[in-house]
Amino acid sequence: MTNLARRTLLRAAAAVPVASTLGFPAIVRAASGPEFVFKYGNNLPLTHPLNVRSQEAANQIREASKGRLEIRIFPNNQLGGDTDMLAQVRSGGIEMFTPSALVVSTLAPSVAINAVGFAFSDYNQVWGAMDGKLGAYVRAAMQKAGLESFEKMWDNGFRQTTTSNGPITSAQTMRGLKIRVPVSPLSIDMFKGLGAAPTSLQFSEVYSSLQTHIVDAQENPLPIVQVAKLYEVQKYCSLTNHMWDGYWFVLNQRAWQRLPKDLQGIASDAFNQSALKQREDVRKLNDAAVADLQSKGLTINRPAPDTFRVALRQAGFYGAWKSKFGNEAWDLLEQSVGKLA
Repeated sequence: MTNLARRTLLRAAAAVPVASTLGFPAIVRAASGPEFVFKYGNNLPLTHPLNVRSQEAANQIREASKGRLEIRIFPNNQLGGDTDMLAQVRSGGIEMFTPSALVVSTLAPSVAINAVGFAFSDYNQVWGAMDGKLGAYVRAAMQKAGLESFEKMWDNGFRQTTTSNGPITSAQTMRGLKIRVPVSPLSIDMFKGLGAAPTSLQFSEVYSSLQTHIVDAQENPLPIVQVAKLYEVQKYCSLTNHMWDGYWFVLNQRAWQRLPKDLQGIASDAFNQSALKQREDVRKLNDAAVADLQSKGLTINRPAPDTFRVALRQAGFYGAWKSKFGNEAWDLLEQSVGKLA
């Protein structure tokens, strides 16, 4: 009996490595956490479609990778402002960030080409360009600056104009308009080209500046007009669609290259799919914002873009920015939107 028991024990011991090979690694991985963790920072509230859809992508990635890759989201400027987060994603302090194209243009100037004034007339033109050759050109420029990016850009919406002293119906009505703009050479040049008097102010100063008539107008996507309650100090909202901007998902190049190819594919697929859903979310938000702002007393009008383009062309705006962006980028833009310069 003793010998039989000893042989049984030895056989059981010999079977342990096999069991470990078949079953234990998954248990060990789950216990020890993911192989790769990417910290992702952004400047938007947790309820914004960008964060809602990003969380969906993160969940999809965790499931598809069987826990090997985890995306941890830090919304609402928890990791600092845009400049801070751009520096962190470059240094590797964080692995992912969703800046506006205007923010990334401080590293790669051609990235801001999507924000050329009155370039895009609708979303068909926007996505045709940014999902096509122009977007590929911009991603290559970011790559040269040390940033990887996913193929699909996320939406931030067209910028619109609100005023207190009358609607914007044509380029002529822009003349002499005291309007607040962000600290952006592209924005300042565009409004100067239309004959307006742009003033760069921090967003925190916009409401009081409109209230005291330091400026009489401002421009932003409609959801921002809603959230900041600018309808309380403005009478008109002109859907000028004068500039479109979006968010690039940018990644630290070294961190991205360390990921195995299968995980790169899983992450890219998830975020690109979520980008398409987020675009539809933002479209619905903007549609709803028009009705909401009307109900709050803003008069809505829709000026045609033709006179604005003519005015900017005559002012030399398009020619000057074509020189800054370069012929190749400009030609790709015009393939989608028609002749500008």
